[in-house]
This record gives sequence, C-alpha cells and structure tokens, in this order.
Amino acid sequence: MILSCLYHSMFVRRSQIEGSAYLYIPNDILLIKCDITVIKLKEAQMRKIGMSFNIQVPPSDLLHNLRSLMDAREESDVSFKVKDEFFTAHKIVLAMRSPVFKAELYGPMRDKCGQGHIITIEDMEPAVFKALLHFVYTDELPPLDDLHDDDEEEIVRHLLVAADRFVMERMKLMCERKLSEFPDAKTVAATLALAD
Repeated sequence: MILSCLYHSMFVRRSQIEGSAYLYIPNDILLIKCDITVIKLKEAQMRKIGMSFNIQVPPSDLLHNLRSLMDAREESDVSFKVKDEFFTAHKIVLAMRSPVFKAELYGPMRDKCGQGHIITIEDMEPAVFKALLHFVYTDELPPLDDLHDDDEEEIVRHLLVAADRFVMERMKLMCERKLSEFPDAKTVAATLALAD
C-alpha cells in the first residue's frame, strides 16, 4: 500500500504501523517511497545568498603589533649606539624595511657589523635615529607637534638624509612633503645643501 502525501498525513504513528503490520509491513519489510526534487540555484543567486551573512571581521591589528614590538626590548636581536644613547631593534623588521639594513645585517656586510655586537652610528643624532626606528615599525613619521617649527624642520631635514642613506623611499617622500610646508628662503637653502 502506498501512502500519498496529498491525501494522508505525512506522519504516521508507530503504533498505527505496528497495529496494521499486514498493510504496512508485508513480509517484515517497510518500503518507503518518496520523490526528491533538487533545485539548482544559479551561481549569481548562490553568491547573493552567501553575501547575506553578516560576519564582522575586526580591523587589522598588524600595525599595533609592530608598534608594541618596537617597545619590546627583551625580544630584540640587534643593538645600536648613537652618540651616547643605545637603541634595540629586530633585524628582520629592519631588513624588511630597508635594503641597506638588509645588506648590513644579513648580506656580505654582516661580518663588519658583527654578530651580537653593538652597531655604532656616529653621523646621526639620537633623536633622528629614534624617529627613523619609529618609521620602520609604524610606517609613519613620529609626531613632531610639540617641537618648535625650526626644530621640527631640522629633524625632518635630518630624517630626509637618513631616509636617503637607508634607501627608504616612502619616508623620503614623506619628509620632502613635510619640508614643502616650510617654504621660505632658509628652508630652500638648507634643502639644496642636503641635495649636494
């Protein structure tokens, strides 16, 4: 006997089947017959359905992690002496940001730098090197708002020289843009002197 869903309930109680076993279970076999219809959605409809989920992805925290790495002295693997100040950093981060650091720390120049030794930088001010490290780890120039305009201009000029020395093109362009905000004869003369 075949039950059609059009005329009978889709659900049957077990007791009803067992009570009329001769009707529903002849020869101790229960046969269930059904039709299954598969509907294929067009790819565009499937994409639209997939887009209806509202999954919140948090913003990237990579820069935050790099900033905190800049302050993590215990995990650093290279030290610099600039005048009387010492700075620590991470070789891989420096190498990633500057081909000059990469050559000094991992290339043929690494023997001159010495493994585990302090690298001395004599021709740079500590404030400039600190600002350089800030840029290496954050991809931003450090905040210079608390400086007098002349001091800010001087630091940016020295950062431009450092960016050129360590082949950091983005930093170089940012310094050039910042220096263009000080358009006076003194700035132009000092910048031209740097160009030589």
